[in-house]
Amino acid sequence: MKPSSPISFTSSPLPPSLPRKTRLSPYLFTLLIFILFVSVLYGEDFMCIFGQLEPNFVLPPSRTPEKNKKVEKTAFAIGKTEENCDLFSGKWVRDEISRPPYEEWECPYIQPQLTCQEHGRPDKDYQFWRWQPNHCDLPSFNATLMLETLRGKRMMYVGDSLNRGMFVSMICLLHRLIPDDQKSIKTSGSLTVFTAKEYNATIEFYWAPFLLESNSDDAIVHRISDRVVRKGSINKHGRHWKGVDIIVFNTYLWWMTGLKMNILQGSFDDKEKSIVEVSTEDAYRMGMKSMLRWVKNNMDRKKTRVFFTSMSPTHAKGVDWGGEPGENCYNQTKMIEDPNYWGSDSRKSIMKVIGEVFGRSKTPITLLNITQMSNYRKDAHTSIYKKQWSPLTAEQLKNPTSYADCVHWCLPGLQDTWNELLFAKLFYP
Repeated sequence: MKPSSPISFTSSPLPPSLPRKTRLSPYLFTLLIFILFVSVLYGEDFMCIFGQLEPNFVLPPSRTPEKNKKVEKTAFAIGKTEENCDLFSGKWVRDEISRPPYEEWECPYIQPQLTCQEHGRPDKDYQFWRWQPNHCDLPSFNATLMLETLRGKRMMYVGDSLNRGMFVSMICLLHRLIPDDQKSIKTSGSLTVFTAKEYNATIEFYWAPFLLESNSDDAIVHRISDRVVRKGSINKHGRHWKGVDIIVFNTYLWWMTGLKMNILQGSFDDKEKSIVEVSTEDAYRMGMKSMLRWVKNNMDRKKTRVFFTSMSPTHAKGVDWGGEPGENCYNQTKMIEDPNYWGSDSRKSIMKVIGEVFGRSKTPITLLNITQMSNYRKDAHTSIYKKQWSPLTAEQLKNPTSYADCVHWCLPGLQDTWNELLFAKLFYP
């Protein structure tokens, strides 16, 4: 018997005059019926099998979304902070080798309100502390790298006198690398500019304690108890910030006038001013949202970096750390060792506002969370060891606690560490 011819799916051509008649081979019909029967009977098992195989399926390289997805490089980054490393969670360790990073007398740019040694502070212990994160190390501050990075660029600190202290600290950390005839500093109104001529670089400070326009905007005369902030007015100051490559914002202390804040809805030039009173938290939220909108509209995320420094704590109430009633930072030479300590002057409701606003925003901004680490440092304030704004009375001299400054910080000191954290986040985000 001759073997059967193989199944062919191509028929022999028929004469044009005859109609084409389609016939299904009995072998093919039987095969199709069998496949249909098996599919119905074992269909669920097949789905399970294919479902198990699916995770192992690899797209061709050109179609793999994760591997070939373009990752946007963070401006100025040269590395990355190791995983699970929280630079802001840690402890202070004594270090008499690398601290302080400079001597007070070496930096002529420190304002007399911050030169504690010059004004008679008897101890220097506050200078010998280094911040140690819990599960990693803080990168060493590299002044050469910082200056080279700033070549041809502008760096600006915007905010109140605490940010001015951070601005001065940065200058002190860098200026020794710059020849005397290649550096200068000039103040004009709200703007102070330190210029490194050889690098064509500037480090600047702009006075804007609320970031928005307020009745406290005069850089010299701004001690106003009844403070008023104008809603939606950030461009009044923001026009001076345009073109900056690295910007560091802060604002907190000036909002703390009580539980309420006065918000101007019109203009300071209006004869009849419309001022409404809102909670401090709602007013602060308004300020944060205005800042983020300005950043979104004016900063190129591919070429610039934006930082926000959280609240700087005060130490005006000794009872917070177990001291006597009426005690404050005066004569404090030891830091607070309780790792859970949080002073009553650091409003958690404001930290919550910062977390909420930043958490909902897609605007790229790096938070420098210096609050907890600074809460431990009741020893680092200027206290009475500073230039006084006005002559002290005999009554004040009898009671130093009454005029101790428990807001600002001695330099060198705590704020150098703030800049070390800024350095780490700038280059190793």
